[in-house]
Amino acid sequence: MVYNNNNGQNEPLDTEKEKSERRLDEIERTGSAVTKSSRGALQCLTIIGQIEGHYLLGDNAKTTKYEHIIPMLVGVEESDEIDGLLVILNTVGGDVEAGLAIAELISSMSKPTVSLVLGGGHSIGVPLAVAAKRSFIVPSATMTIHPVRTNGLVVGVPQSFEYLRRMQGRINDFIARNSKVKVEKLNELMMRTDEIATDVGSIIDGDEAVRLGLIDEVGGLDAALKSLHGYMTEGK
Repeated sequence: MVYNNNNGQNEPLDTEKEKSERRLDEIERTGSAVTKSSRGALQCLTIIGQIEGHYLLGDNAKTTKYEHIIPMLVGVEESDEIDGLLVILNTVGGDVEAGLAIAELISSMSKPTVSLVLGGGHSIGVPLAVAAKRSFIVPSATMTIHPVRTNGLVVGVPQSFEYLRRMQGRINDFIARNSKVKVEKLNELMMRTDEIATDVGSIIDGDEAVRLGLIDEVGGLDAALKSLHGYMTEGK
């Protein structure tokens, strides 16, 4: 199929197959897709596996690359064709600075945003889960809350530990600003020694996450979409 451009030349129209291939390519590269209905258009973003930061992870690891996510979020905010953002999480955590950067972008968007935790929203996945305007978690999902860790050589000087303390403070402040949980409660959850073998911290399920004020509501895809469509309708 062809059409005439302004110069009178014939150029091909995109076929349904080509459009489908582009959508599949977008899902494969960025873990996102745009869906449209009579209620509006929304961008679905999945944050899965490990959040990759400044260093590449192994080929066998499922990753969410922040260099893909950040420009995509800017595009959603600027687009006249997208009315809202649905963030679906099943992540073990990952790079702290990359995860916190994505969370800050989501929390500062003017477009309606809703998050849904499936499977797990662990470690730096916690700030990502609470960054949306409304957060949901399924009953079977879990969230791990623990102190910041670092890999590799650590210089054993007070400045190193002060850096980690300040990094943890940034994360806790963000979580407290974007949820109903108190910083004191977060610190208590992080320092528990009776829940995780060979580690400190807490593992909480969906119901407990809501009771603590960390997540807004227990619910699945239907509840998350209803909430997002409600926000989208209010914004029109």
